[in-house]
Amino acid sequence: MTRPQLSQALKNAELLHDRANLETAIARMGRDIDAALAGEVPLYLSVMHGGLIFSGALALAVATDLEFDYVHATRYRGATQGGELHWLRKPNADLSGRTILLADDILDEGYTLRAVRDWCLAQGAKRVLIAVLCRKIHERTAPGIAADFCGVEVPDRYVFGFGMDYHEQGRNLPAIWALKE
Repeated sequence: MTRPQLSQALKNAELLHDRANLETAIARMGRDIDAALAGEVPLYLSVMHGGLIFSGALALAVATDLEFDYVHATRYRGATQGGELHWLRKPNADLSGRTILLADDILDEGYTLRAVRDWCLAQGAKRVLIAVLCRKIHERTAPGIAADFCGVEVPDRYVFGFGMDYHEQGRNLPAIWALKE
């Protein structure tokens, strides 16, 4: 089976948020995170691969000192629908008594973020704050999960760009696109 082409997807997609809009949202999030941390140095965990581009941009918007590590947990593995959670890497840093700031690309149904958050708390984290570039608007979000900081909202369609992929392509697009209905 051949992989669908990104160029075809873009022909059947709508631009939702351009780079300027995303940069404005990320700058606002940085200010909000600084206020919430009040000088505390959190462990900043990027959720890979999707959170890579967003977490880098967000880190530059946060004035507070950050200690960096990452986690790689996925339910998608290149597909357009989530499945069973697979842990590919857990952070090396000690989480005991720490504030954790999780940075991920999207809060869709939230099962991956909830599992990562719960794992951090089980490791002794004092609190876990969640920052997402976008939140998908629907009623299927897993119970007990919400973003503390959110950049933009997106419709309940397949979205890609700015870290989110279309069959492992398009993560480096500087905007967010949605497939048309």
